[in-house]
Amino acid sequence: MEKVQKYFPLAGRVLLMVIFVVAGFQKLVNPDAARGYMAAHHIPYLLQALVGAIVVEIGGGLMIVAGYQVLWVSLGLLLYMIPVTLFFHIDFSIPVNSIMFMKNLAIMGGLLYVAAYGPGPISVDGWLSRKNMIEDE
Repeated sequence: MEKVQKYFPLAGRVLLMVIFVVAGFQKLVNPDAARGYMAAHHIPYLLQALVGAIVVEIGGGLMIVAGYQVLWVSLGLLLYMIPVTLFFHIDFSIPVNSIMFMKNLAIMGGLLYVAAYGPGPISVDGWLSRKNMIEDE
């Protein structure tokens, strides 16, 4: 059980964040496709929205993988997911949208779990916590 509690949070963070980091890099390397998709969904301020999405997805994803400031970053990603889900996946007449909507709900659940239970011992936050305990002695 000790190994599960040590390694599973790291594996869970990595698996949960793959979708954010990959999506952010796809937007970075093919911004025209991302901008076109956003325009088709009537997203205002396309350039700002695109840059914001790239920063949130790559930056937030990597911070969660590293286990740094996971409470605030996971809550930030959760807040980001709400309008993303409502703008892009609410039209259930398109069959894939119901699946994408439910996928986003599952991701939001995972983010809440990370926010509630923290990053686990293999993380920057865990390392900083142990370091602070040693300094306090």
